[in-house]
Amino acid sequence: MTEFDSRVRAVRDRAREAAEDLRARALSIDTDPHTMAPHLDSEVYAAIRHGETPEEYRWGPEPPGAVLPDRHSCLQNVVGMCELARGDVGALLACPAPGLAGTFVEFLGSEEQKKRFYERVGDGRTWTFFAMTEPGRGSDATAMESRLERDGQGGWLLHGTKRYIGNGARGGIGVVFARTRRSALSVRAALVELPVPGWRAEPLDMVGLRGAALSEIRLDGVPVPGHMLLGEHLPATRRGIWGAVRTFNTMRLRVAAAAVGTALAMAAHVREHRPGAPGARRAVARAEAARSLVYEAAARIDRDPDRGYLSCAAKLGATRMAVETAHWAAAALGPAGLLDHPLLEKWTRDVCAFEFMEGTGNIQRLHVARGYRSGEADG
Repeated sequence: MTEFDSRVRAVRDRAREAAEDLRARALSIDTDPHTMAPHLDSEVYAAIRHGETPEEYRWGPEPPGAVLPDRHSCLQNVVGMCELARGDVGALLACPAPGLAGTFVEFLGSEEQKKRFYERVGDGRTWTFFAMTEPGRGSDATAMESRLERDGQGGWLLHGTKRYIGNGARGGIGVVFARTRRSALSVRAALVELPVPGWRAEPLDMVGLRGAALSEIRLDGVPVPGHMLLGEHLPATRRGIWGAVRTFNTMRLRVAAAAVGTALAMAAHVREHRPGAPGARRAVARAEAARSLVYEAAARIDRDPDRGYLSCAAKLGATRMAVETAHWAAAALGPAGLLDHPLLEKWTRDVCAFEFMEGTGNIQRLHVARGYRSGEADG
């Protein structure tokens, strides 16, 4: 059992309060995720954006009442995510904030690139995108087909197609991955600020987690100035995707925490509206067990960021548990239960998306098997 210090407890309690704001916005955002004006001045959104921004780039004082997690503590961020997810993950993903793109810019960017990125996002009206996934290739960097070609003037031209990119059609700045050649170290990340010629993006039809506004992006000679390629100041082995394994270990656990939080919300909803529902105690116990595993994995990442074995196992178990909890919740409320409880109906759609975020179950199984064989499964 992972022990919480006073700081982690404070982050948890404040995130639990903020979850109420997200839940109040959930159905509105799910109905029309592209009409965000009524939500952009939310104090919770301001706190999320503030917490994801390095101190030197933050605009204005800390939002009132905010208890922000240490940005470099996996445990604090996972605990906060779990509580926020009990409000609504779709509303959380709709927040204009640095997101995963910000994590990569901080990790790989120069001071000039960081300043440019965070100043653009600081207005609270700019979404970011993280464009890696491709049609027919998924997030497999070794099979990536998008390419960066030299323009003969010290810059690059981006070509290719990206699909299932969060906020891609409404983003203002973000990170796009592509190859400079065919070698193992050739996958690079470019910082792209919109509008820019050759960029076409369209929103995709979505069933769940509509607040994420998934999109398809077509890149037809998008110009990338030489100074916008991330990681130029770093050794070749630390550039692009090869330099970001630690980040994926952390983000994987945030997805697992989102699944756990949604499962806990569904179980609580059923118990509130149908006290004594068969299977309720088991559903809650499974969600709480998954939460404990996610917390333990996060604590281990804080101790050793390169060891992702337990984070893969936690994500695999949490996403499966959340889907099974959704099936139980729908059955527990009867044939018309989802019609009578639109928030629960929304969550039963949302949980199916976690499987595809930060690596599918089959990918996690491969990582678990590899970790086991290499001795990471230390009991």
